[in-house]
Amino acid sequence: MLKDKVAFVTGSTRGIGWAVARTFAQQGANLFLNGVSDQAHLDSCAGQIRSEFGVECSGFLADVCDPTSVKRCYTEIFKRYKRLDVLVNNAGILDDALLGMIPDAAINRTIQVNTVGPIYHLQEAARLMSRNKSGSIINISSIIGRVGNEGQAVYGASKAALIGLTLSAAKELAPKNIRVNAVAPGFIGTDMVKQLPPAKYDERVRSIKMGRVGEAQDVANAVLFLASDLSTYVTGQVLGVDGGMLI
Repeated sequence: MLKDKVAFVTGSTRGIGWAVARTFAQQGANLFLNGVSDQAHLDSCAGQIRSEFGVECSGFLADVCDPTSVKRCYTEIFKRYKRLDVLVNNAGILDDALLGMIPDAAINRTIQVNTVGPIYHLQEAARLMSRNKSGSIINISSIIGRVGNEGQAVYGASKAALIGLTLSAAKELAPKNIRVNAVAPGFIGTDMVKQLPPAKYDERVRSIKMGRVGEAQDVANAVLFLASDLSTYVTGQVLGVDGGMLI
C-alpha cells in the first residue's frame, strides 16, 4: 500500500510511533524515524526495520520543538529523495496534574512538544510536499483533545490545538493535493499509560465499551489508511480509535 513512498514518523522508537513505522515498512515505505534522547537505540530501530522489511530506513536524533533541528531533518530528506509522501506527527508527552498544581515547566514543555513541534513539522513537510503537489499528513491527537478529562487540562489543550491545526491546514493545503487528517486514540496500552496507578488504570479500562485496552497496532492500522491511496478523498477528518471509550 505504500510501496516506494517516503515517510517520516516522529517519536517512532517505541509505542504508537514504532507500530506505525513497522506497519509502513511492511507496506513498502522508505522511512525516516525520529527520537530525542538515544542515538544508539534510534540506530538499532532503523537497522531492525532495514533487515526485517528490506526498505531504506534512517533515524533523526532531533527535538521536535527545536526549529533548527526540524529544518535539518527536512533538508536531509530533500537531499536523499527530493520528496516526502507521508508525515506522521506522533511525538508527544503526557504529564497529569490538577489545575492549580501544574508547574510552569510542565505547561510549557507539553505545549511545545504536543502542539508547537507538530506545527514546525507540518510547515516543513508542506513545503516539501508542495513541490510534487501530493502528500498526506497525519497528526496523532487524543480522545482527551476531543472530550477532555480531569487532571489533564494542559494535555487536553495541547491535543485539542492539534485538532484545530489539522482542520485549518486541511483547508489550506487541499488545493495542493496535500491531505491533513488526525487520529484520536483512546486508552492504548503503551508505556505512557502503563505508568498510571492500578486503580486509575482499571477505571479507564471499565470505561471502554469494547471491553479491552487498545493496542498500538490498532492505531497504526488507522494511520496506514490515512497515509495510503485508500483515502485519497479524505481530508480534514479526526478518526477516533478508542473502542467506544466514554470519559
